[in-house]
Amino acid sequence: MRTILGIGLVLTLSASLSHAAEPLIRVVVWDEQQPAQKQAYENFLGNAIAEHLGKQPGLRVISANINQPEKGLPASLLDNTDVLIWWGHVRHNEITAEMAKDIVARVKRGQMAFIGLHSAHWSAPFMEAMNERTREDARRRYPDPPNGPPVKFEFITPEGRFIPSADSIRTPAYYAMKRGAQLTVRVDLPNCVFPSYRNDGKPSTVKVLKPDHPITKGLPASFELPQTEMYADPFHVPDADEVLFEESWEAGERFRSGLIWKLGEGRVFYFRPGHETYPIFKQELPLKIVANAVNWLGSNLNKPQ
Repeated sequence: MRTILGIGLVLTLSASLSHAAEPLIRVVVWDEQQPAQKQAYENFLGNAIAEHLGKQPGLRVISANINQPEKGLPASLLDNTDVLIWWGHVRHNEITAEMAKDIVARVKRGQMAFIGLHSAHWSAPFMEAMNERTREDARRRYPDPPNGPPVKFEFITPEGRFIPSADSIRTPAYYAMKRGAQLTVRVDLPNCVFPSYRNDGKPSTVKVLKPDHPITKGLPASFELPQTEMYADPFHVPDADEVLFEESWEAGERFRSGLIWKLGEGRVFYFRPGHETYPIFKQELPLKIVANAVNWLGSNLNKPQ
């Protein structure tokens, strides 16, 4: 295995790819590269993850960042990506709705899987993925009747990114109205956030809820993160198909810290632990989770034979 390093690029190639029994999984680790990351990562968080993944067999890994042309997301790169890992925090607005829709369309077709890390809950691609999953859920929940007019949906987008109060209704939320034969459903799309967070670096305990899942392979029943930012449920997202982890803090907060959604023919995985000033992605178990997720998601795509 050899690794090629360049400006904003970590590309790993196997000397024996042509003889590999399994197809190569093509991974892009995308990072905003906040200057604050230097407190924990000498060469940025995304590059730390890419360097670790680059040492794993069967992966081709590229590290991309927001400062590159086309925000590091040219079509030529996405066309050759199986798993897109996303770290974003303070520059979410620089990714356009069109770029997010393009990423989500690839996920829905089963061409690419998406992994959102920590503050990527408010990234444009993750929010669009949750919106699209909500639209799918709404149509499954309220199918067109066999007789009569089709159901009308009104999908309401949150007004920007804001923290809901603890007593707010959880989004997505549904309000069905029947007027004669016509059923109209108002759907408040998810705000993709939570009412409480605390960035004091207190430790958390991560409990594995599904020990037989491929993403949790090789993990202990629970483990501690020495420093992390706290997020507290309820997380305003659609119900996940699988919940892999529950994270808890000594003060009593809890969060579903590993969530998987099916989206069309593809999948989205959200892994919560983080904050760019804590070296979480230098630690063995968080890196193992990311590597497991890459291998599982990348091996379950609709790749042409």
